Amino acid sequence: MTKRPGISPADRLLTVAEAAEYLNTSERFPRRLIEERRIRFVRVGRFVRIPESALREFVASGLVEPVTLRFRSPRRAA
Repeated sequence: MTKRPGISPADRLLTVAEAAEYLNTSERFPRRLIEERRIRFVRVGRFVRIPESALREFVASGLVEPVTLRFRSPRRAA
């Protein structure tokens, strides 16, 4: 048996339903991510499983940092 890189043995494999619950979405959304190859997944026979680390990476990649606005004093006319 060959070992594939990218998935640690301790990484939990989730079903599509569990992945949808993790992302708080419908089951269709993780299925679409798999179909579009936007997320890593594993085939176990005919079943599809998604590593929990892949979901964490997906969420982290969509993280938008807040923008801090600085107060600027209005310019005065010369």
